[in-house]
Amino acid sequence: MKTALRLSLIALFLLAAPVGAWAQGLDIKWGTSAAGSAGHRSMVNLASMLSRELPELRINMLPTPGAIVTVKGYATGQFDGYYGSDVAFYEMANDTARFKGFKAQAKRIPVQSLWIYTTEVGAGIHARDRDRYRSWRDLSGQRVFTGPLPWDVRAVLERAFQVLGVKHEYFEVDLQSVGSLLDRGNIKGFIVYTNALASTAPWITETGISTDWAVLNPTAEERAALTKAGLQVIEVPAAAYKRDVHAKTVHHIPFYYGFHLGKEIPEDVVYKVIKAVEKNVAELAKIDPAYGQVREDMVGMQRRGIESSIDLVQVHPGLARWMKEKGAWDAKWDARIAK
Repeated sequence: MKTALRLSLIALFLLAAPVGAWAQGLDIKWGTSAAGSAGHRSMVNLASMLSRELPELRINMLPTPGAIVTVKGYATGQFDGYYGSDVAFYEMANDTARFKGFKAQAKRIPVQSLWIYTTEVGAGIHARDRDRYRSWRDLSGQRVFTGPLPWDVRAVLERAFQVLGVKHEYFEVDLQSVGSLLDRGNIKGFIVYTNALASTAPWITETGISTDWAVLNPTAEERAALTKAGLQVIEVPAAAYKRDVHAKTVHHIPFYYGFHLGKEIPEDVVYKVIKAVEKNVAELAKIDPAYGQVREDMVGMQRRGIESSIDLVQVHPGLARWMKEKGAWDAKWDARIAK
């Protein structure tokens, strides 16, 4: 009997030890997007703040070719945190597009734990071509850079083009070369996007310094077709690009992004991460406009993010705990809390 009791106590200690040890110091390998991207910039700011507020967390930020690489990297055991979107979660859950056939390689499934902003996707052309290209369908048959192959923003724009029957020629280029290629006419269109309706990626800002580009909006008929196909189209302030994009109104397609931690990270750690963001959100938004949405309505952003992916991936218990404290948790999500 004493032996059994002793073994039970040892088992309880072993189960509790990782959480206690992690509370003293936890190494987190957190994957993010490529240098020059909006995701990389925002993760740098987040990691810097968390390292100051939660020194027990040792965050090793690891740039990758794109957000999808971080989600796959988590699923195969390479990362503890990832830069995940509702787009990636949809593809993974449905074994489609960039995740087709991937389930056989996955060792674990991502969860959602911290939603940060929406990203709004559109298209741009050279300003001199505004009379030539007046709709997205006008780009059919043309060379268009819709973004690096792994990127979620590319997946969104390519899906929209597919809905509209835009049969363009995909042309992959280095991000720093987009402006010069557009100037020379080697590409006729390229992907543009904003974060949190307030800023854009560093590489798009640099493109605007090297060449004069203009937003190419989908027509009213194209917007209706996209909406019918299940894609939301919203108005984005042209000022988000911090330059003249030769359009009074900008129409983009939004989706949700977050910096998530896997379910192996204890509930208390994820809860503290969320609380640290809540405490320092004004500072983050001052440094990086992409944090503007969580500054204005952090609870609402988490709710909308959860709703976008609740049927695709489970919710980290740390996020569920925070939402319950805020009175924003929906009881119908109870079965979707990760164990």
